[in-house]
Amino acid sequence: MMTEKILTSTCEHCEVFKKSILCSLRSEELSVINLEKSMNHYLKNQNVFQEGNRPHGLYCIHSGKIKITKRGYNGKHQIIRLAKEGDVLGYRALVSGENYSASAETLEDASICFIPKGVIFGLLHKNADLLIQLVQLLSSDLKLAEQKVAEFSQKPVHERIAETLLIIKETYGLESDESTLNIAMSREDLANIAGTATETLIRVLSDFRTKGLIELTGKKIRILKPDDLIRMAAIED
Repeated sequence: MMTEKILTSTCEHCEVFKKSILCSLRSEELSVINLEKSMNHYLKNQNVFQEGNRPHGLYCIHSGKIKITKRGYNGKHQIIRLAKEGDVLGYRALVSGENYSASAETLEDASICFIPKGVIFGLLHKNADLLIQLVQLLSSDLKLAEQKVAEFSQKPVHERIAETLLIIKETYGLESDESTLNIAMSREDLANIAGTATETLIRVLSDFRTKGLIELTGKKIRILKPDDLIRMAAIED
């Protein structure tokens, strides 16, 4: 399936610009990006890049929601991270010079800007603030990976699923009712994030509903008692 190239505004006039690590760039540096970047439209469930391929640039999400997945030993893909508008993708492989260690796939229709590798490296050499923000992203990735390993080995499934709902809330926010998660994810994807079987996730969500913690309407999940969910997740800083 081919992506559709679309017209894009300049970075200075982009509504998600302030959410991106590119916000530290100076006007002359943004002019370089504006000349070289392209924006593509991706349909739901379409790959942005695939594990094992060589990176050629940096992706910046203009709109839409993305899941980052990694192939396990059994061939099944594990969701390791969620991304939203303003986030950048593919930076670890780009900086390391290695092939992608994970894949990126859209959870809904998305528009994503692509900035060529040469442009990014040129900016990193000139802009210390951009370099620092990229290092902070890499450090955050390492911290999250360490936390996930610990959770999978220590946390009971109810705690992991409660935390999964809170992670989605933190990443994508809530709808206008201020309680419904602002994304309709499949039960398979939710189970994947929590590291459990789909059947187990469905059973635990039903238990959460019985306890009055959440309300289920199709793929939509409404959080009724966020404080109770936080306590159940046993989240520590």
